[in-house]
Amino acid sequence: MFVKQISVFLENSEGRLDEVLKILSQGGIDLVSACVADTMEYGILRLLAKEPDRARQLLKDAGFSARIDEVIAVVVPDAVGSFAKVVSMIHAAGINISYIYGLSLNGAGAPIAVKTDDNSKAEAIIRAAGIKTLGMEDLQ
Repeated sequence: MFVKQISVFLENSEGRLDEVLKILSQGGIDLVSACVADTMEYGILRLLAKEPDRARQLLKDAGFSARIDEVIAVVVPDAVGSFAKVVSMIHAAGINISYIYGLSLNGAGAPIAVKTDDNSKAEAIIRAAGIKTLGMEDLQ
């Protein structure tokens, strides 16, 4: 089970993030989490939203380059070494982790989004270890 993530290409200039967030806010889009990775010239804004397809369309209509990717939403148990265990399981299976970021959700554990080069296999490994994953319905 995966969640849909919106990736938005942004020029690294003043006001671009504000513009994206205003478009989504005015469109009634409820954001669950956000992460920005940047370079000197551009950035990638990654968002989890309750209505990802509609959010993407609002951004495209406003002239932003945006796409939908699937990520694994993993609830890492609140214990020393739990995050290392999740990463080690994925690595041991020969799966590359492209990026991770924390999520803003209530509940036990520390939810993170994980993007790998084989989400299906990585999720099966995580679930087989008894670690909870989340789906789109859990973002509601």
